[in-house]
Amino acid sequence: MTTLVRIASSFFWIAGSALLLSSCSEEHSGTRYKLYFLGGQSNMDGYGYVHELPADLNRPISGVRIFHGNPMPDDSLGGGVGVWTELNPGHGVGFNYDGAENSYSERFGVELTFAQTLLELDLEANVAIIKYSRGGTSIDEEAARNFGSWDPDYEGREGINQYDHFQTTVENAMSAGDIDGDGADDTLVPSGIIWMQGESDADVTEEIAERYQGNLTELVGLIRNALGGGDIPVVVGRISESGQEEDGVVWEYGGIVRTAQAAFVEADGNAALLTSTDEYDYSDPWHYDTDGYIDLGRRFAEAVFGLNVEH
Repeated sequence: MTTLVRIASSFFWIAGSALLLSSCSEEHSGTRYKLYFLGGQSNMDGYGYVHELPADLNRPISGVRIFHGNPMPDDSLGGGVGVWTELNPGHGVGFNYDGAENSYSERFGVELTFAQTLLELDLEANVAIIKYSRGGTSIDEEAARNFGSWDPDYEGREGINQYDHFQTTVENAMSAGDIDGDGADDTLVPSGIIWMQGESDADVTEEIAERYQGNLTELVGLIRNALGGGDIPVVVGRISESGQEEDGVVWEYGGIVRTAQAAFVEADGNAALLTSTDEYDYSDPWHYDTDGYIDLGRRFAEAVFGLNVEH
C-alpha cells in the first residue's frame, strides 16, 4: 500500500470516526473516556512479572477499558483484532486474542501504573487505552530483520506490516461504539500517545539510526491522524543501555537514536522525552525488571498529564 493510499484511507476513516464521536457527544448517552495509545516494541509489550506486582496492582483497574490489538508478524493476517475489556494484569509479552477472548500472559507492561496514575491525577476521568506493540520491531524497513517494521511505505510479500496492524487495531477499537458494555455508545477523546521503541533502529547500521528522527516524525503524524487528528500529546521513552553484552554495548548506535528522540521532542511542540529509563535495572540485556515497568508507567502518565495541562 502506498503512502498516498494509506493517507486517503485514513482520511475517510477519520471522517467516519468524527461523525460517530460527534453523534455520541450530542446524545450524551454514554461515558466520556480519555483515550491513550500505547505503542512500540518489547519494552512497550512489557516483561514485568505479574506475580511480583504489589496487591494494589495485581487486580482489575476499575474505570479503565483497554483494547489490546493482537500482535502479529509482518505479512500475516489477524493483527489488530481484539475486544474492549476492563484493564487486568497480563497485557505483557505473550498476550494474545484468540478471536473470542483475551489470553492473558504472566507478564505486564506500563499500562497498569499508567492507568492507575492517571486516575489519581484526575479523579473525574475515565480512561481508555488502545495498545499495539510487538517486540523487536523497527520503524525503518531496512532494520526489520525477523521482527517486522512500522515503516508506512512497506512493500513486503503481502504488503502488510506493523503499521497496518496498528491501523487495524485503531479501526476495530474506535468502531466499537459501546466500549464498556452498558448499552450506550461512548465518547473517546484522544488524549495522548505513548511511544517506547527505538532499540531495533539502533542495532543495524549508522545510516538507519541517523534516519530515526525523520521516521519517527512521519510515523507520529500518521498515528495522530489515525486517532482523529490534531495536536495529540506524545511522550517518547528514551532507549537505554543495560551494558550486559560481552563488550558492554547492546545497542551499537544507541547514542544516535537517543539524540534523534530528543531532537524529535524539541521540534514537535507537544511532546516530552522520558529519561527515567536510564535508572532501571534489567531482567536480561534488553528488558527492564518488574520495578522498572511499574515506575515507567507512572512516569509516562505524569508526563502526558502535564502536556495536557499545559495545552
